[in-house]
Amino acid sequence: MHSDRSGLPVTSAAPYSRSRPLPPYRGVLAVDLKGFTERPAIDHEVVSRAVPEVLRISLERAGLARLWSDRLFPATTGDGYVLGFDPASMPLVIHPWLETLQDTVAELNVHALGTAPLRLRVGLHIGPLPDSKDPFGGNGTARTDTHRLLDSRPVRAVLAEHNENITHVAAILSDRCYQDAVGSGYTGRHRDWFHEVPATVDGKAFAQRAWLYVPSPSGPPPGRTATAAGTARAGREGARAATGRRRALTSVLRAERGIINTGSVHGGQHLTNLDSSVRPEPEGGHDY
Repeated sequence: MHSDRSGLPVTSAAPYSRSRPLPPYRGVLAVDLKGFTERPAIDHEVVSRAVPEVLRISLERAGLARLWSDRLFPATTGDGYVLGFDPASMPLVIHPWLETLQDTVAELNVHALGTAPLRLRVGLHIGPLPDSKDPFGGNGTARTDTHRLLDSRPVRAVLAEHNENITHVAAILSDRCYQDAVGSGYTGRHRDWFHEVPATVDGKAFAQRAWLYVPSPSGPPPGRTATAAGTARAGREGARAATGRRRALTSVLRAERGIINTGSVHGGQHLTNLDSSVRPEPEGGHDY
């Protein structure tokens, strides 16, 4: 990038003006906290600091410590965190890390007695992204789409409809991520664990095929919301009622013929309960 005579920055070349090499392909991992804005303001800093600590500890426990130490374009988003990594590690991120993350968050929630449990949405994607080693690195469609996936209806519905004391993590994978890491057989989880969903975001021009994975489910099957389940239940009840009416009518005809821990993070509850001793420094944030 350079400046013109006015001093304004100008891109080196406009899109489609000439061919250039693609940036390296990166795995993108982003997480968001459920219900962050509903917590009292006094809790926001504590909870925001807890998120990267949970990521660091769970990655170390899953044998992926290097993914954290070598993370690319890391940034806090206030109620979440995002980082890039070598996409060759994506199968290991999907399994065992997502399950280890579920266990780590569950452990934290047990220690934080009397507080609102932490619950995380996780978005995973793969795509070409530059890494300029500054606060502007890692920007591109793959990263934006990862945040859209995180904010999409299906993954939000999982945490809304599953038990908060059991289901602490819900993940959504882009179709590219799923096809490369799961459909190919490289991930240590059978593809039947993953459920195809249409990912849409309220108020955004975004609609993509995606896949849900819930390490510890406790509600309706992913992709089948309570509304859908309720509709199906109503249909079954309607069918039973109709059957009952038919039976009643038959009976009448024969007679005529003769015969279904809350609160907020207080009291100095920190992730040190999980043998953590190092706190990450805040890093640049992006608003998606």
